Amino acid sequence: MAGQSFVRKSLLVLLVLHNVSSDFATEMCSNTILPGSKGDPGDVGDRGDEGRQGKTGPSGHRGPCDVTGLPGDTGEKGAAGRVGKLGLAGERGEKGERGIVGPPGLKGKSGTTCDCGRYRKVVGQMDVNIGKLKSAVAFVKHVVLGIKETEEKSYLLPREALRYRDAVANCRLRGGVLAVAENTNATALLAGYVAEAGLTHALVNMLPLEAGGDPTAGVSHGNATGDGPQGAISSGCLQMGSDGTLSWTECDAIKYFICEFPKK
Repeated sequence: MAGQSFVRKSLLVLLVLHNVSSDFATEMCSNTILPGSKGDPGDVGDRGDEGRQGKTGPSGHRGPCDVTGLPGDTGEKGAAGRVGKLGLAGERGEKGERGIVGPPGLKGKSGTTCDCGRYRKVVGQMDVNIGKLKSAVAFVKHVVLGIKETEEKSYLLPREALRYRDAVANCRLRGGVLAVAENTNATALLAGYVAEAGLTHALVNMLPLEAGGDPTAGVSHGNATGDGPQGAISSGCLQMGSDGTLSWTECDAIKYFICEFPKK
């Protein structure tokens, strides 16, 4: 019993010495860092960037309540859009092949001799009449006022002013002559025509000497001769005033004029 007690005491002493030596060795030679006390919690960090979107998953199965509706009615046709710009012209195509020659026509009947002289005469006279009609229409379009008429003659005052020679030729081309103050009634009519047109004077013709006219009657000045163009005199050409007075004027002066046409 005494021996066992000794052994137990010896083991207990050895165990104590082993623990002491282990603690001493740990304190002297160990490199292990012992954890400290728990620190305070840190601040919350900033929110990170949004991550990449994941792949789209497969479509789900059709549920039992998903029923496809009936197709709707077709809508009305929309209005036509604006026509686009015309494109460039295409290249010219190749020339086609020549067609087959057709059969010859039937032989015509022999003609008859025709006397076309009278037809040419009728057609020629018709052309002359049409030309006169066109000239008359064009002339009437250029009349300042309406036509003045007497029992035997008609008078027109054109809208254009010309020299004396051109006025005489203008009236002749239209089938008339430059108006003549042959009597008191004609003088009054021509003077009224000039005044109604708002003019002071208009070129007229003088009565030929062989008809018994006096070219100096009612003229303020100048001497008349039989030389020169129709209506021309040595010191000028004749004009009618709005007051009915006849006077001389320069033949190169551009003035309005009056034409007369005999009634047929």
